[in-house]
Amino acid sequence: MSSTANGLVTLPSPYTVPETLDRLETILRQKNVNIFARVDHSGEAEKVGLHMQPTQLLIFGNPRGGTPLMVAAPLSAIDLPLKALAWQDGEGKVWLSYNDPQYLKARYGLADDLLPPIAAAIGLIKQAVA
Repeated sequence: MSSTANGLVTLPSPYTVPETLDRLETILRQKNVNIFARVDHSGEAEKVGLHMQPTQLLIFGNPRGGTPLMVAAPLSAIDLPLKALAWQDGEGKVWLSYNDPQYLKARYGLADDLLPPIAAAIGLIKQAVA
C-alpha cells in the first residue's frame, strides 16, 4: 500500500532505514545509475546533540535522463537529481518517499516523452522495498 500527498509517494518498507537505502543503492548501482550523495539527517542531528527518528536521503540519477528535463524546464533542477527519503515514524514504521513523476510533469509542464527515465527509476525504488 502506498500513499500520495503533495506530489510525494510514500511506500512502507519492511527494512530499517539504512537497510532500505542500502538495498536501493545496490539496485541503482546494478543499473549504472549514479549515486551522488547519501545524507544521514538523523546522524548529523546526533552529532550536535539533537535526536530525530532515523532519516536518510539518497540522491541519484543519470545525466542522460535528467539533463533533457532540465533543458526543457531549467527550474526542474531544484528537484533533480532524483531523491529517495527513507524515514522512520514515531511508531517505528519505516517508509520510503519520492517525488511522483506526474507531479514533476505538472509542476514543470514537461512533455510525456521526457518522463520515461524518471518512471524507470521509480520502478527501481519500488524494488527496494519489495
